[in-house]
Amino acid sequence: MRVTRTMRNISLMYEGMNLDEEQVFHKSKLLLDIYRDVVWKTLKEVEYIKDVCESYYSNDLNAALTYLSDFAPSEQRADFKDRVSYIFETSWMIELIDTAMIKIYDYPVHGKLYHEILSNCYINSNTLNEHELLECLLMERTSFYVRKKEAIKLFGVALWGYALPKYKSVLTNNFGEEDNNSFFKKEDEIQTQCELSAY
Repeated sequence: MRVTRTMRNISLMYEGMNLDEEQVFHKSKLLLDIYRDVVWKTLKEVEYIKDVCESYYSNDLNAALTYLSDFAPSEQRADFKDRVSYIFETSWMIELIDTAMIKIYDYPVHGKLYHEILSNCYINSNTLNEHELLECLLMERTSFYVRKKEAIKLFGVALWGYALPKYKSVLTNNFGEEDNNSFFKKEDEIQTQCELSAY
């Protein structure tokens, strides 16, 4: 596949952020591939919890949650807790991907097109086949696959280089705790080295 000017620019961003381009590309693709299923399962869990709460106390959510956490049989409480935990564990991933998608949309070269490609291929609830995608995007097949690869690589930069560090700093500032993730430690070390070399 030919290397476009945009692809070279994206590669420079990876270098500047000390990200392994191929590794992040494959992680990004994997994450995008599972995104629809994760969102669908999360929505199903939300619907289940809503139904359970309504079956106990009609529309009084607080009373239903109190019952489920304090008075329901232990198996029922455990199942409910697992489902609620799953929702909260996956909601952060959805929020991170949304943040990365906003960053892609604002990218000056083909940002809106990249956003549309990723949305139609991975994010939106409707799954389109290749012919429908090409028709929707008004693109030829070859151009589409070049732009799609660029979009996934840019998504990697937006997620691992921007969204995750942003959330990491919010968590660190709010809780005063450091994340054990080696990616963030490496980034902190690089920033410290840059600050020291500025003096």
